[in-house]
Amino acid sequence: MSDEPLVLGIETSCDETGVGIVRGHTLLADAVASSVDEHARFGGVVPEVASRAHLEAMVPTIERACETAGIAMYDVDAVAVTSGPGLAGALLVGVAAAKALAIGLGKPVYGVNHLAAHVAVDQLEHGPLPEPCVAMLVSGGHSSLLKVTDLTTGVQPMGTTIDDAAGEAFDKVARLLGLPFPGGPYIDRAAREGSVTIDFPRGLTSQRDLQRHRFDFSFSGLKTAVARWVEARERSGEPVPVAEVAASFQEAVCDVLTRKAVDAAAHEGIEDILVGGGVAANSRLRALVEERATARGIRVRVPRPALCTDNGAMVAALGSELVARGRQPSELGLPADSSMPVTTVVA
Repeated sequence: MSDEPLVLGIETSCDETGVGIVRGHTLLADAVASSVDEHARFGGVVPEVASRAHLEAMVPTIERACETAGIAMYDVDAVAVTSGPGLAGALLVGVAAAKALAIGLGKPVYGVNHLAAHVAVDQLEHGPLPEPCVAMLVSGGHSSLLKVTDLTTGVQPMGTTIDDAAGEAFDKVARLLGLPFPGGPYIDRAAREGSVTIDFPRGLTSQRDLQRHRFDFSFSGLKTAVARWVEARERSGEPVPVAEVAASFQEAVCDVLTRKAVDAAAHEGIEDILVGGGVAANSRLRALVEERATARGIRVRVPRPALCTDNGAMVAALGSELVARGRQPSELGLPADSSMPVTTVVA
């Protein structure tokens, strides 16, 4: 019998019910039930719809994960759950389920940070995380640069989103172009058929901006610039070149993200960059960060696309690391904290 902790992780911060089971750094099961189709007609996630979907999917997804892993529920050593940040109602469903399991099984519960979990999941694919490293987390709600000195206690914010996050901008621009929700994969696909022919703005990259927001991100102005460009074409009666707009928009986003991530690592003298979050599945982002980091002698780690999006495996991975390092579990009164700061790794 392995001495490595067997941890079940629950993720319900947005529209996907994820249950992962991890032993040490080995992924045994990653079951996901997505409600994305229920949100597609609204062009974005509806919190009440997401919460109801989590309620309906929770038990079947837990059962599916246990069956895939070949374990019984009472075999687990601990339960981990996303405590925040995220949608309050969605988080509550996961936290309540984790508490119920912890009580019923007599096991400890760890309420973990969603962003730190996106960092931890890379260990399931590439082994122990180099510490320190710079983590760039890019999703629908977050675009963050973090300095990670100890995954369980030492996550320090370097930069963050001051308005629209990258994933949010992808969704809004996709809607402008008549592409489905969620926008990221469809823009990525369309961009492969187009060329970068439009010089869209790069937010917070001027010398003045860099003095105050060197490692921060802003994509609101870019989104507005794309909207105005598309509207001008439509008013003139000309067709909108979807592939060219998609490629040019995507290039602007990836240019800013990768430039700032490499700058942050070089500034701190750190030789490793980890990229995580749903937008880390973007093919251009993955290629450009590798190219720019390699040119500066910096190594890059990016999990496979399935582990970049929200999933229970990442929560279980962080829970496993907390157990292995002897960190204190959460109290049973742990909250669902929609604005949980990244400096709080475990509630």
